[in-house]
Amino acid sequence: MNCPQCNSCNVKKNGHQNGKQRWKCKDCGRIFRESYEQKGYHPQVRKVCLKMYLNGMGFRGIERVTGIHHTTIMNWVKESSEELPEDEEGSPKVAELDELQTYIGRRSNKVWLWTAINHYHPGILAFQLGDRSGDTFEKLWKRRKYKIETLLSQITSRHFMLLKIDKNVMVFNPITDALSKI
Repeated sequence: MNCPQCNSCNVKKNGHQNGKQRWKCKDCGRIFRESYEQKGYHPQVRKVCLKMYLNGMGFRGIERVTGIHHTTIMNWVKESSEELPEDEEGSPKVAELDELQTYIGRRSNKVWLWTAINHYHPGILAFQLGDRSGDTFEKLWKRRKYKIETLLSQITSRHFMLLKIDKNVMVFNPITDALSKI
C-alpha cells in the first residue's frame, strides 16, 4: 500500500468510513482509501439519453423511460452542447426551437430551457436558460453560432410557427395570434 500523495509505503490503518478501510501516511499525514468508486451513470446510458433528446423526446419523457431525473438530462445536454465540434458542412438552413418549463425549489420559481436543434444532423445549435420572454429568446438568438434562415417552433400541441429570418427576428404572440418584431 502506497500513499497517493507522496508514494511512501510507510502507512498505517486509520479506521473505517462507509465500510471501507482508511489509511494514514506516516510521512505526509494524508488520509486515503485503498480504492475509490466512481459515482454516476455509465457513459452508454448518457449517450442513449442524449440520442433520445436529439430524436425529439422531451426531458420528462426520457425521465419516465429511463428513470433518470430530468435535471440530470438537462445538465448532460448543456455539457454536450459545449463539447460539440464546429460543423464542417456549413450552417443549417432550418432549425427547430424547443422549450421546456421546470421549476427550482417552488413552483413559483419557473425556469425555461430554450434549445435550437438541427434535426438534419445531430447536435444542439444553441441553448439558453431564463423565462418565457422575448429577452430570453434574444439571448438565445445571440448565442447561436450559425446563420439560420428559418426557425420552426411549436407554439401549442397543434400549432407550429415558421419564422423567416432576414434582418428582423419575428416572434409569435399567442394572445394576439400575431407575429411581432423583436
